[in-house]
Amino acid sequence: MLRALIGITTSETERDDDEGLVAAAREDPARFSTLYERYYPRVYRYLLTRTATPEDAADLTQTAFLNAYRGLPRFRSGSAPFAAWLFRIARNTAIDAQRRRRQAAPWEAVPALPAPALTPEAQVIQSERLNHLRALIASLDREQRELLALRFAGGLSSREIAPLVGKSQSAVKKKLARTMHDLKEAYRDAIEA
Repeated sequence: MLRALIGITTSETERDDDEGLVAAAREDPARFSTLYERYYPRVYRYLLTRTATPEDAADLTQTAFLNAYRGLPRFRSGSAPFAAWLFRIARNTAIDAQRRRRQAAPWEAVPALPAPALTPEAQVIQSERLNHLRALIASLDREQRELLALRFAGGLSSREIAPLVGKSQSAVKKKLARTMHDLKEAYRDAIEA
């Protein structure tokens, strides 16, 4: 349901190709645009979960990419995947902005995928279910919401999330699995009630 809510597609080929694109961007800075185009939607969706408005998310996304562009010479391809490095920059950008503003990040700001043509009754039911899912996500602790945002809004794998949150890949997988299981149970209980 969460994946359908935000519409994620990731490709192992894209991840494998990142090292070549980073090398090309180091030689010719204009080639950074390929990385920008590839990751902009995912970084934006992730930052949308960390900000109060879409405009704030767009501003932070631009700041994150500018920081990444400036820091590209310091990126070490063997230490972490490019996506993990980029999302660490985005995460730090969001943390810095939150320190300045101290605002909460609303999950309801994450855009839903356009729904197929539904009857009015079906639209109301879907809207109620999405609102309930958003409320369940809002009730999670900060770490759980962060992991979900990185996984589903950012489209990162557990391997890419691990260095961002300072945990092992297996700890991230386990925490995500538990969080998803608990969300599914709470969602199912609410729908059946």
